[in-house]
Amino acid sequence: MPRIRVALVDDYVLVRKGMAAMLAGMPDIEVVGEAADGDEVMDLVERVHPDVLLMDLRMPRVDGIEATRLVRARRNGVKVLVLTAYPDDHRVLDAVRAGASGYLLKDVEDVELAEAVRSVHAGGMLVGPGAAEELSGGLARGDRERALTDRERDILGALGAGMSNRDIANHLGLSEKTVKNHVSAVLSKLDLVDRTQAALYAVRHGFAAPSPAP
Repeated sequence: MPRIRVALVDDYVLVRKGMAAMLAGMPDIEVVGEAADGDEVMDLVERVHPDVLLMDLRMPRVDGIEATRLVRARRNGVKVLVLTAYPDDHRVLDAVRAGASGYLLKDVEDVELAEAVRSVHAGGMLVGPGAAEELSGGLARGDRERALTDRERDILGALGAGMSNRDIANHLGLSEKTVKNHVSAVLSKLDLVDRTQAALYAVRHGFAAPSPAP
């Protein structure tokens, strides 16, 4: 089974080495490259083809927000998980608007870091401690909808059509586990409580897709 390819972007070499060491023992994750600043990101992406970028939010020349925006514009399939040392960093909203799939504090434990990588790789949305309330309150509806990936829009439309996870999996050629991860991401990004709310949202805002033929 292919491993998740992870690249690290941080201006502190000790942070990069520490993160690499934390992920080194994970059988399904491979650290494939590093960069010291946001201005090196596209070269890194083109060279090592990562699935997930662990991106420092604050860097001296090109910060994590601008680097995230650049990556998502040019290589939309690459997931970005931004990292910061500050639990109350208000710039997390800007990072999500730029296309980041999640936010995590740098004092994370190795198991939590690995789970975060797996989650965003599978299409999930992840926010670290203290950020969830700020994210849910700070993003307007248009911002939240723009944060949805094309696949998440497909999922939202299928929920609006009343499809179960199994139906969605069969319809889109995905596993049920992947569908479940996408549903969780949709709920998180749109600040919804459950799939019923998501279905109503899809109908009200024009996302609902026609049910597949039996």
